[in-house]
Formats: sequence, C-alpha cells, structure tokens
Amino acid sequence: MKQDIILCGVGGQGILSIATVIGWAALDQNLYLKQAEVHGMSQRGGDVQSNLRISSDPIHSDLIPLGGCDLIVSLEPMEALRYLPYLKPNGWIITSSAPFVNIPNYPEMDAVNGELDKVNNVIRLDVEAIAKEVQSPRSANMVLLGATASVLDILEPDKLIEGITNVFERKGQTIVDTNIAAFRAGYEHGCRQKK
Repeated sequence: MKQDIILCGVGGQGILSIATVIGWAALDQNLYLKQAEVHGMSQRGGDVQSNLRISSDPIHSDLIPLGGCDLIVSLEPMEALRYLPYLKPNGWIITSSAPFVNIPNYPEMDAVNGELDKVNNVIRLDVEAIAKEVQSPRSANMVLLGATASVLDILEPDKLIEGITNVFERKGQTIVDTNIAAFRAGYEHGCRQKK
C-alpha cells in the first residue's frame, strides 16, 4: 500500500507542520517515508510545497511523478490548481476554500472554483472559520489535516492525533489540545463531504 501526497500553500500557513505530523505518524506505523520540500520565496507569502511519499514497501524517489499523486492538500485554493497535472484521475484535492490573495493578479474565485469543480474528488472547507469555531484560530492547518485524514487510507486518524501530540507537546498541553480539537473538527467536515 502507498499514498503520494502533495502539500501546498503559502509560506506561514503551516504546511510544513502538517508534513511533520504526517511524517511522525508514518514512521510510528513502521511505514517508509520520503519527503521533498520546495520553498518559493524565503518569506511569508511565497509558495511552499512538499512531496510526501508513504508506503509499506521501500520508496526509491522522493519526487512524485506527473499523474502519480493520490492527494493534493492545500491551504490555498489557487495553489491546489498549480499541482493538478500531478493528480491521478481518481485522486483527491483537499483544500481551504478561502483564498490567500498575495499577488495583484490573483484570479477571480469563480474561476478558481470552476477549475476545482472539474475534479471528481474535492473536499473544500473554510479551515480558518472552522478553527475559530473550535476556539483554535491558529490551527487552520490542523483542520485541513483532519479533513485529509478522512481520505488518507494509509494512516490511522489516531496515529495522526498522536503525531500532533508529539510535534506540539513542547509548546504545552493547551496547544496540543487546541490542535487536536481543530483536527477533529476538520475530520468531521471531511467525512461529511466525502462522496
């Protein structure tokens, strides 16, 4: 069993924290993991992308080929579109529905949503609004991870929760608890949207 994931978004949104939690959970389940990160501008606001390859068998490359991606996980809807050529025909996009408008020629959201509508398997959610609903406004990335867990076959949701605990425990129990609450809220939203 294997799953190839592209994580993407804008610098400062927490994409690399998602990658760290997924990586921890994969290793804890004795799975093989390869990761490659690409950072755009080395400041907040630049594009950030990470390839994660998880498998029960050895992995030989850390880069996902065109048409080989099972999941595109994006904290920014336009960034999800950037990686569409990598998505398998039956692959999933899990994305925030709220744009992070960081360029002057950002496309109209109707156009972005029109392109997303062409994909068979899409989960869209306003991760920031959901994070605020559970009193965890800085944990929008964990909401997205929770929604991803609803279609992430290779990792158990409980292992991802353990990963959140492991990654954030140095920041204190309150931070761990708010991130887990955000994850659970995202998981519930993801399960409801899954076809």
